Amino acid sequence: MSEIERRIKEKLLAEGACDVGFGYDDNGVAGLKNILSIAVKLSDAVIDEISDAPTYTYFHHYRTVNAAIDRLLLSAGTEIERAGYRYIPVAASQSISNGENGYDGRYSHKKAAYLSGLGIIGKNNLFLHRKYGARVRLGTLFTDCCFEPAAPITEDFCSGCNKCVDSCPAKAFSGKSREGLFEGVVFDPEKCSNYMKKEFQKIGRGAVCGICMRVCEYGKTGGAVK
Repeated sequence: MSEIERRIKEKLLAEGACDVGFGYDDNGVAGLKNILSIAVKLSDAVIDEISDAPTYTYFHHYRTVNAAIDRLLLSAGTEIERAGYRYIPVAASQSISNGENGYDGRYSHKKAAYLSGLGIIGKNNLFLHRKYGARVRLGTLFTDCCFEPAAPITEDFCSGCNKCVDSCPAKAFSGKSREGLFEGVVFDPEKCSNYMKKEFQKIGRGAVCGICMRVCEYGKTGGAVK
């Protein structure tokens, strides 16, 4: 690990991130290919209150953590720019209409975290952190500062479990494990979004649910990858 990687990681962990990883994507964003990926742990007590619907507390927590992630990325980016490099942060929670759907952001935080060795993408289409499972929110920053990319994790955390599939009120999951990073249809975002907007309109105008995250066994056990 280089000096700047060590410095940034220590800074972000001290400021509230629960994990920091470094990756690389040859496509990148705006010519910047080196990835800084961060995870912020959600409150177990808040998540455990979710039953068959999200709570007002969860919606508030969700927004608060997203804002904290954006501040962490700004803090890291400032450090990177002072060292003479460029950076672009990806918003913690922002959908961009690309003519095909309105469910994608500028770059997938899940993909960035996977490429940075922080975990995998599960049957529930959520990112499953290597220690905290689904109970994290992610942040991504691209830069021309050279990082040493981590090796992606290949272990299947979802083996033998279908709790998220069975618990989804929108029936948005196929029940299949992914064949690769994003290969294989495992999730229907339109079903998920339409159900939330209809059933949970009074809580954040149907922007959150959280049931699949709450029931995820890997998130409950918090068992780190060996």
